[in-house]
Amino acid sequence: MNQLESYYNKFNEDKRLNSRHGRVEYQVSMKYIHEYLPKDVSPEQVRILDVGAGTGRYAIPLSEEGYEVTAVEPVQHNLGRLWQKGSRVIAYKGNALHLKKCRDDYYDLTILFGPMYHLKSHEEKRTALEEAKRVTKSGGIIMAAYCMHDYAVLTYAFKERHIIECMENGQLDHDFKVHARSEDLYDYVRIEEIDRLQRETGLKREKLYSSDGAANYMRPFLNRLTEEEFEWFVKYQLAVCERPELMGAGAHVVDILKK
Repeated sequence: MNQLESYYNKFNEDKRLNSRHGRVEYQVSMKYIHEYLPKDVSPEQVRILDVGAGTGRYAIPLSEEGYEVTAVEPVQHNLGRLWQKGSRVIAYKGNALHLKKCRDDYYDLTILFGPMYHLKSHEEKRTALEEAKRVTKSGGIIMAAYCMHDYAVLTYAFKERHIIECMENGQLDHDFKVHARSEDLYDYVRIEEIDRLQRETGLKREKLYSSDGAANYMRPFLNRLTEEEFEWFVKYQLAVCERPELMGAGAHVVDILKK
């Protein structure tokens, strides 16, 4: 937690999410959120839990649409920024491993768009999913996002030229598998690890999609596009985000799971 607090006290999360690559991630994920929200009741009857809500990028707009939104965030700085925005979101400090203020079988949709990035072990990730499962209604939806393994290899090891260092210090093995150290902030997974978590928690997969695809690789190029050209890129990502041959090398993948 001290490591997370230190990082997010300096990192401008709002700036990232409002950047063009952040907007791709947001627009694609909001499309899937709306696809899986209940349609047979009014928004005020729908309960959403956003675990690892950051500064409220998803929680606040969903609340403004009329949904009952609860946000759980471990970093006090992010939580303070969320509170300052004056939304209807019910927000408190907590973490994905123990949602102690959340009732069993209560939420229609539980979002984990941050916790899996920072939980290092398979056991911790499974605990977070089990907690999400506990608080989600039967038939409800859990959306869990992961940082993808080969994105880290391609960007940090090769693009930023840390490959020799990574091989020497054990961050990468000779199968180019990332091994997160205790001091590393992020953990990265492959599709087979996401599959294993889904199987072990007994949740039913609805869909798997890449929220940003190549957007993170293409940051400077996206920034050069006109707004019209950029909207075409978003449409492209929406069209290809479920294609398995493109998924594993994107920066983020989201597993949509049904309880």
